[in-house]
Amino acid sequence: MSFYTPQEIMNITAENGLKKSKLPFWTVLILGFLGGAFISLGFLADIRVIGTAPKELGSIAGFFGAAVFPVGLMLTILAGAELLTGNMMVMAMSWFAKKITLSQVVVNWVLVLLSNFIGAIAVAYFFGHVVGLTEGDFLAKTLAIAHAKVNEGFGEAFVSAIGCNWLVCLAVWLAYGSKDSVGKFVGIWFPIMAFVAIGFQHVIANMFVIPAAIFAGSDITWTQYVENFVPVFLGNLVGGAIFVALAYFGAYRYTTEASMSPEAVSDTNNYHEQGLSGSTVHIKH
Repeated sequence: MSFYTPQEIMNITAENGLKKSKLPFWTVLILGFLGGAFISLGFLADIRVIGTAPKELGSIAGFFGAAVFPVGLMLTILAGAELLTGNMMVMAMSWFAKKITLSQVVVNWVLVLLSNFIGAIAVAYFFGHVVGLTEGDFLAKTLAIAHAKVNEGFGEAFVSAIGCNWLVCLAVWLAYGSKDSVGKFVGIWFPIMAFVAIGFQHVIANMFVIPAAIFAGSDITWTQYVENFVPVFLGNLVGGAIFVALAYFGAYRYTTEASMSPEAVSDTNNYHEQGLSGSTVHIKH
């Protein structure tokens, strides 16, 4: 088969969390910067596509914008980067499997959060403001998106963020489940396109679009950004760690290598031997 079963994906995910916990400090910061920048570039492409679409297209323009946004996660998974929202699921899964400690989870999340923010802000300022890619003819769309984000109440933003990272982490889950790049592209594209088309709140994407509006001279303040950040961060955490990691861990925690077919065990071992993240996790009960 060209894909792994859900049980095997759980094992792969937990092992990936272990590997992430062992990354050197500067590696995490560099890859975190790239993750924030990649997601921001995807959002920038979204704004540019929508901004240049003929008005006659109406809401279809939003679909085209959502269709290019997934490039950010594709680059993160396939080119290599660290992204907080995905790590909310991956590190939690590894912790549930008792592969890492809670302190290792928190350290990873903090470092990736800070470096994602720097990457997102860099794209928002240099590409969005200095180059003007989120301003001029595209300013109205940038402001409309940013205002929609900050004008949601705490509860609304929190629930929206749960839906967002449920889909984002399922995209990561499907990417881990594919054995080839085409499968990973497809697995990432549909869930990410869906969350953007729906309009859910993503903490890293917001690190780009809200500051981009602020740099453009919007009446949005940094205080409003922080007020948006808190519920979106918490909602993304619940969506990734609970709705994906805990849900699948609870469903498959008693699955062991013994329950897999010989072919599945062989595929998983080969995946690990290639230096990737496919070794089996033996859950401690």
